[in-house]
Formats: sequence, structure tokens, C-alpha cells
Amino acid sequence: MPLVAPPTVWTYSILLDCCCRAGQPDLALAFFGRFLRACLKADTVLVNTLLKVLCHAKRTDEAVDVLLHRMPHLGCVPDAFSYNTVIKGLCDDSRSQRALDLLLMMAKQEGGCSPNVVSYTTVIHGFLKEGKFSTASNLFHEMVQHGVVPDVMTYSSMIDVLCKRGRSKEARQILDCAVAKGLKPNVVAYSTMLHGYATEGCLVDMNNLYNLMVGEGIVPDLYVFNILINAHAKCGLVDEAFLIFQDIQKQGVKPNAVTYASMIDAFCRKGRMNDAIQQFNQMINIGVQPNVQTYGCLVQGYCTHGDLVRAKELVHEMMGKGIRCPGVVFFNSIINNLCKEGRAADAQDIFDFMKHIGEKPDVITFNSLIDGYCLVGKMQKASRVCDDMVSVGIEPNAITYNTLIDGYFKAGMLDAALTLFREMSGMAAKPDTLTYNIIMDGLFKAGRTVAAKEKFHEMVKSGVRLSIRTYNIILSGLCKNGCADEAIMLFEKLRAMNLKFDIITLTIIIDAMFNVGRIEQAKNLFAAIPTKGLARNVVTYTTMMSNLIEKGLAEEADSIYSSMETSGCASDSRMLNIIIRKLFQKDEIVRAINYMSILDGKSMSLEASTISQLISLFSRKGIYHKHKDFLPGRYQFLEGDIHS
Repeated sequence: MPLVAPPTVWTYSILLDCCCRAGQPDLALAFFGRFLRACLKADTVLVNTLLKVLCHAKRTDEAVDVLLHRMPHLGCVPDAFSYNTVIKGLCDDSRSQRALDLLLMMAKQEGGCSPNVVSYTTVIHGFLKEGKFSTASNLFHEMVQHGVVPDVMTYSSMIDVLCKRGRSKEARQILDCAVAKGLKPNVVAYSTMLHGYATEGCLVDMNNLYNLMVGEGIVPDLYVFNILINAHAKCGLVDEAFLIFQDIQKQGVKPNAVTYASMIDAFCRKGRMNDAIQQFNQMINIGVQPNVQTYGCLVQGYCTHGDLVRAKELVHEMMGKGIRCPGVVFFNSIINNLCKEGRAADAQDIFDFMKHIGEKPDVITFNSLIDGYCLVGKMQKASRVCDDMVSVGIEPNAITYNTLIDGYFKAGMLDAALTLFREMSGMAAKPDTLTYNIIMDGLFKAGRTVAAKEKFHEMVKSGVRLSIRTYNIILSGLCKNGCADEAIMLFEKLRAMNLKFDIITLTIIIDAMFNVGRIEQAKNLFAAIPTKGLARNVVTYTTMMSNLIEKGLAEEADSIYSSMETSGCASDSRMLNIIIRKLFQKDEIVRAINYMSILDGKSMSLEASTISQLISLFSRKGIYHKHKDFLPGRYQFLEGDIHS
């Protein structure tokens, strides 16, 4: 007689469940095999646990087979839990359509178990995760039509995925629908919606929803407050973020590392380093330990605002506390930002410090520093960084060479640019589309049209992909070097090839047509822009208007401006200044003054060249001098200059 009771079906159910939770599906299946050999009668609970094991092991096809074919042989009838387990497994495996098929199979079974709110919610969430919004929406409506009432989880699921996809407006409609149905969304649903608004920068909507949430009696947690603080901080509203930060402390909520990191980062971005350090010290005093993100904000802040010494001290401090160094990606960000601001020397300082503490620069680090030196015209130093890069075993890539070639052209060192271009042919990094674009653009700007065209033919012959940017460089370069007719011929050839142009291409050709006297063709091309699926931009309107004025068609230019305003394309300061100067050049004084009033009404200013032209023109005796009193009030100060 045995000393212990033999295992029952319940024993095996518990064993399978424990193995599943422990992430041991193979062991669970071994126990199930032992159960079968024991000739015990299976029940639904045991088989449902088996289904969960198979789904966790990503063996969903086997789970479907057990559900549809094996359960009847085991003497079990699948219930809603059985179907929902497999449906979830399929959705987790990005097979939501197969899950939907299973759901529809449930619905068709006469006398069997019907899909419930969990079934529908799981499949809806699966489709949303896969980006199939219309399918999810259709299923949601179908669910309601079948009398299955969505619950908070259904709505929360839809809100969550929509917010993550940047569709907070649609997510809000779902939330409002839930409230209208009498459901009370929980703090998770609200925080998801708040985070969606915050991510999209919709602060007004976010704050209104927060007030609604509080009004509904939902108590916000620290996660909600962190969302609010971070959202205001990211939008530059540091004082507003700080008010929320102070308010939560008054409510007895203790900020965590995320809260402090948001505030410290916000102060650093504004250059308020004393406030940032004050928050840093406060977090330590209340027992919140700073992490790599906290130190990273401060280090970046001090680098950005010029105190490299303090930045380095903080790095040493964090390493002394055993906090890992931010890493090469972090330093790359700092170096790149400094270089973009023209602070190549500071970037070099951080680069050297980075190596000093044992961080190895990568190709991105070197490329950023090379770009920094190119931007300030220090090509010898840029070239030296490239040599250093090779000496440490890092192969320069196309970005490296493209940056150097562009730098040489901008520094007027054409021969050095072309020499490096030729050297690329024998290197691992071959010239690409961007390389040829840089070369041709540089040659055209230097007036070397023939050489630029040769490079274009070489590019075509070599099989390098031509982009629309390539064609724009060629067309613009030809026009600027007195070859407008040739540019128009090339454009017509490309149009016959059904090449898809952008608005820049058409703007270039409109200007070219005016230059060669093909005014009607230019007008027709301008009028046809919407039919090509393109929208005219401010440069297109400026090109059209300035050319019409030049050709003595100022009235038509006025009509173009009116159509621009009604189309929703706003004029900018540069455009209005160009128009004003062009009108004065053509003695269209009244019209020019009218556009000055438009400029004044938009709170924009005259450029120095426009003011210089005004002083020159109105200082003369004659027609211009007689109109000086019609100038907008803010430009009456010119009268002193005019009479001097």
C-alpha cells in the first residue's frame, strides 16, 4: 500500500502551471506526457493549462490543434477560457487574423461558448499593435452589434495603442465614448491618454484632461505627475513644470529619480545651471539616488553652456560612485551639438576627455568632429582627425569623405576636394549619390559648368542612383551659369521620361523660363502645379512675383500674392523684402509702399539692403521724395536720413 496518495488531475494541473510560470515549457510537457501514461481522465482545467504552456512557448499551431482536435478526444469541451488563451497566444505572435478566424469560429458554434469581452478585446488589441486600425475599429463595432459590451480594458487597449501611434485625437474619442457609455476609466487609462497628449505636445488638451480626471475623483499618482512635469519641461515651460513639481510635494507625494531628472534637464536646457544643481542636491538630501540619466543631464548642460571643467568633474564624480559612464552615444551627442554650434575646439576638448576616461570613439564620433572643423573652415584640422581615425583602426565611410569634400568646396579648396573624390574610387567607401551631388554643386557654384556636366555623365555611367536632388542641382547650376535654355531642354527630356519632380524642380524651371523670355510657358507651368499633386511654397510664389515685376507685370504679381494668401501659404519677411526692392527698382512706388504696410502688419522688419535702398531712393529730389509721407509710420525715422 503506497505511503502517499497518487497524483491526481489537479496535481498535474498545478505542476503544469508552475512550470509555465517558471518558463520551463519542456518540463511542463514532460509532466503532461506522464499524465497521459497514468491513464487519468483529463478535465478542462488541465487542458487549458496545457494550452497556456504551448502559447508561452510560441507553439501556437500546436495549441490550435489541441483546442480544435485533441480536446474532444481527451473528453473535454473547450470553454471561453480555452479559446481566449489560444487567441491571446496568436495575437502575441502577431497572428491576429488567425485569432480573428478562431473568434468567428466560436461565434458560429451552436450551443457552444460564444466570444466574450475578453475575446474581442484581445483580438482588437492585436490588430492595433500590428497597425491595422480599420480592422480593429470594424471589430469593435461588430462586438457592440453582437451585444458584447466593451469594458474598461477594451477602451484602455485601444487608447494605449492609438496614443503610441501618435493618434491621440482618435484615442480621446474612444475615451469619451467609454465615459458616455457609463464606464469609469481608471488612472491607467487616463495616464495613457495624458502621455499621448504629452508626446504630441498638446499641452492644452493634456491639462484639460487632467482637470477632468481630478474632477471625476480619480487620484493622480506619481506617474501622472511625471507626465505633466516632463511635458511642460519639453515645451520649454520650465516655471510651469516647477510649479507642478512643488505642488506634488505639498500634497505629500515624494518625487523619484524620473521626476528630478525631468526638472534638472529642463533647467539645463534653459541654461539655469544653478537651479539644476539645487535640484540635484535636494534629491540627494531626501534620499533619492541620482542615476546615469541625472548626471547625463547635468554634464550635457554644463557642456552646452560653456563650463567644460565642471562637466568633467561630474563625470569623475559619477564614476567614483560606481555609476557607469554614459557611454559613447552620450558623448557623440554632446560633440555633435557643440560642432553644430561652431564650437569645434570645445568638441575636441570633450573628444580628448572621452578618450582619457577610457571611452573609445567610434566612426560617428570622428565624423562629428570632422564636420565641426569643416563648418568653421579649419580643413587642416579636419583632415588630421580623419588621419587619426585611420590610425586607430576605424575605416572612414562615405559620410566621412562627403563631409570633407563638402568642407573643401566651401573653403574654396576645389583641387583638394577633387583629389579626395578621385581617391575614393580606390577605397572601401565608394562615391555615392550624395558625393556626386556635393561635387556637382561645388563645381557649379565655382562656375566650372563643363566639369560639373562631366561629373553628371560620369555619375550616370557609373550606375550611381540619381535622386531628384541630383536633377535639381544640375538644373539650378545650369541656370545660374547662363545655361537656362539647356536646363529647360533637360527638364523637357526628363518630363518625357515621366520623372516625378518636386516643387523645387518646378520653381527652378519657372525662373529659367522667365530668364529666356518664355513668359507664357512659365505662367502655364505655375498654374499646372496643383494638377501634379504639388503645393506651391513661399519660394515658388516669390520666384513668380519677382519675375512678373521684372517683366513689367506688377498687376499680375498682385493677383499672385492674393491667391497665395487665400491658399494658406503665408508670405515671409524674405519674400516681402524681395518684392519691395524689386518694385522700387521698377519705380512702382505706391505698390512697394503697400507691401511695406503688409510687412509692417505682420510685425516683420525691412532688411538692411531694403533700408539702404530706401534711403538712397528717397533722398533724391523728384518722384520718390514726394511719396515719403506715405511710408508706414515706423519708417518715418528715415526722414532724418533722407534729408541728411
